[in-house]
Amino acid sequence: MTSSFNLQLPVALGGDHAGFNYKAQLIAFLEKEGIPVLDLGPFSEASVDYPDFAHPVAKAVEEGKAACGVLICGSGNGVAITANKHAGIRAALCWEKELAQLARSHNNANVLCLPARFVSIEAATAMLGAFLETPFEGGRHENRVQKIACS
Repeated sequence: MTSSFNLQLPVALGGDHAGFNYKAQLIAFLEKEGIPVLDLGPFSEASVDYPDFAHPVAKAVEEGKAACGVLICGSGNGVAITANKHAGIRAALCWEKELAQLARSHNNANVLCLPARFVSIEAATAMLGAFLETPFEGGRHENRVQKIACS
């Protein structure tokens, strides 16, 4: 897989109980592609609080310990809101492949957020593949992305 991310670094994954099964299947997809993985939990389907797992994924990306992140919860909203509290994180909630491509090409998103209760695993896998393969276009989008941070 050709990627605009430095996939010598792992892809960090996390979420909540609703995203647990998708996370496991996406990890299998990444490993099959030879992409290193940083699984930050949860590690079962037991009920958990998504911020406990979204923050570590965002922090790993923020600190350069992961190439990018993938967060999965029931709606995708909670993990996206949480991750976007971190400086330098541009977490995008996506529900179809084209949105994942646009999140990368126009917004330089570095965390993909998926709504496990609203998309199939096939769609989630396609979005992850597109997210990893799509480069940031820069150009007219660069100035806009630079205006996102509140520093």
